[in-house]
Order: sequence, then structure tokens, then C-alpha cells
Amino acid sequence: MTAVVRLLRKTIFWLHLIAGCAAGVVILLMSLTGATLMYERQILEWVDGYQVTPAANASRLPLEELAAKATAANPKQALTALTVESDANAAVMLAFGREATQYANPFTGELLGEGAAKARNFFHFVTELHRWLALEGESRDTGKAITGAACLVFLFLVISGLYLWFPRRFTWHFIKRIVAFDRRLTGRARDWNWHNVFGFWACLPLLFIILTGLIMAYPWANNLLFTLTGNPPPPPRAQQARPQGGKPEPVALSGLNQAWDTAVAKVPTWQSITVRLPANAKAPAMIFISESHQGRPDLKSQLNVNLANGEIVTWETFSTYNLGKQLRFWARWVHTGEAGGIIGQTLAGLAALSAAVLVWTGFSMSWQRFRRRKGAVAK
Repeated sequence: MTAVVRLLRKTIFWLHLIAGCAAGVVILLMSLTGATLMYERQILEWVDGYQVTPAANASRLPLEELAAKATAANPKQALTALTVESDANAAVMLAFGREATQYANPFTGELLGEGAAKARNFFHFVTELHRWLALEGESRDTGKAITGAACLVFLFLVISGLYLWFPRRFTWHFIKRIVAFDRRLTGRARDWNWHNVFGFWACLPLLFIILTGLIMAYPWANNLLFTLTGNPPPPPRAQQARPQGGKPEPVALSGLNQAWDTAVAKVPTWQSITVRLPANAKAPAMIFISESHQGRPDLKSQLNVNLANGEIVTWETFSTYNLGKQLRFWARWVHTGEAGGIIGQTLAGLAALSAAVLVWTGFSMSWQRFRRRKGAVAK
């Protein structure tokens, strides 16, 4: 190894160590919260949903009637969305604003309850902790800046770690020490072995998780994705004001049945349909149609309908998007692993746990290194 290569390796090593110590706590928090969210969707479906048993020859209520019954039963909050599953035994999920959720019997319109609110609140808190350290108000931007910076540092750690991992000699003796666990080791040697093994096997999924996280965290990364695909970045989306409490603004429900029939005719193989009611009379109803319960953006469509006259405002399927927008839609589901179904979720969760091990072993080795240096100086 030449002097230049040794100097480069030493420089990257110290940058790797310092960056890991600086951002390690935030990376550890993001890793643990990410692992906690691994099976969020399945857990909430298990504890949150209601199963109904329809009577013989019973049929679902028309959407307008179901929405009217829900509004009458809960007049203090504005109904903002309904989610209907193709499973006849699944209850309809009703959203009242951004926070309140109720479930209804699709055959009678009877409200069944709010489901496992504590479980939803728990995952909501973990998600906010993961994204912006659960800070509120103006401090939220600070939290997003911290987690975004930690994500950038983590990208450097993974790339530099891969370089440092690269064996000096490609023999099985050297490779085995950094790709397989050695149960005989203890202390610092064990930490070094674990750091290399977990880093090697989790490297690829972590790169996907980090890169997609950067795309969602930074506008420049999002715009870069579109630029690299030769497509213009989309303009920033304006936040649509929705009622959050108090006396709700009346929303005309007339036209929902026709809009529903249009959506079902567009996608007969639907598995779930979410209808987001318009915030005002001029806005269209937004209908999100999914042909899969997994995180498959290529099996999702969006239909915007003017309820007043039944006119289709926009009809978008995955194939109508340009390459930049398609990759942007995939980014969210690749980040959580849901793009690969239960196997993808599991791999993403295990990668997050591996990242936590990398932080822990990195801290341990750094502490032992500094303590040993301090002892040597004292002598």
C-alpha cells in the first residue's frame, strides 16, 4: 500500500469516526423509530379494523346515504374522507379532519367506534419522532433540518464505511473476518466484527432507504431526481385548508354515488377506494383507487370528479406519469420497504436495526480508542 493510499484511508477513517460520533445519536433514533414502524400498516389493520357480518342478501349503502348517516351521527366534526374496502366484511373508515377516525357498518351506516386510537396515536408519535424529532410549531423546521442533515451524514458513513470495509487482500481468511460472525471474539474485537458484518449485509438496503429519505426530505434532492430523468420538477403543492374542529362547514354530498360508480367502472379490480370530500363547493372530490394493499404505486390511480355535474376533472394512472414522477412515487414505498410487500418491509426493518447496531458498536469502538489514547498520553 502506497503512502498516498494509506493517507487517504487514514483520512477517510477519521472523517468516518468523527461524523459517526457527531450524528450517531440522531441516526440511532431514526433507526430505532424506523424499525418500530416496520409493520405499522399490518398492526393497525389487525387492531384497528372492525369486521361486520352482513345479513343475507344485504347490500352496501350508497355512499351518499352512508356519508349522510355518518354526518348526522357525528355533527360536531366535519366528515372529510371515507375509505371503503372490497372485502364485504370490512368496516368503512371515516375521517373527520386529520386526527379523528370512526368506523361504520357499510350495510347499515351504524358507527362502530374509533378503533385502536392509542395504537394510531403511538405510531403517529413515532412517525413524527422519525421525521422531525416530534418537535412542534416553528421548531418542527429545526427538527426536519436535524434529521435531514443526519441522513446526509449517514449516506457518507455508509459509502465511506464500504470503502474502509474493503479487504486489503482478497483471500477467504480476510473476507471471512468481515462478512461472518466470530463467536469467539469479545470486547473491542467483537464490536469490530459486528460493525463490519452488519455494515456489509445491510449496506445495499440502507443505501436505498437513505437515498429515498433524502428525496423526501430535501426539495433539491427531489428536483435532482426529476432533472436526472429529463423531466421538469413539479411546482410546490399548496396546502389545502380543511376544517379541523368546531362547527363543520357543510359539504354537499350529492353526486357521490355517481362519482363512486365512475371510479369502480374505471378500475373494476379495486381493493380499496378512498374518497376525499372537497373542502369547498368549487373543489373536486379526490378519489384514490388501489388495486393492492401493498405499497405498489403502479397499482394506484387518482380520479378527481366535480360532484355538482359528475364531470371528470382529471384521471391519472401510474402509466400517465413521466419517469421522474413515477420514481418519486416509488421513493416513499421503497423507503419503508412496502414496495416489496412483507418481505421488503422485513428487510427494511432489519436494515434499520442493523443501523442501530452500527451506531452502538461505532460508539463503543470510538470510546475505547479515545480512552486508550488518553491512557497512553497519561503514561
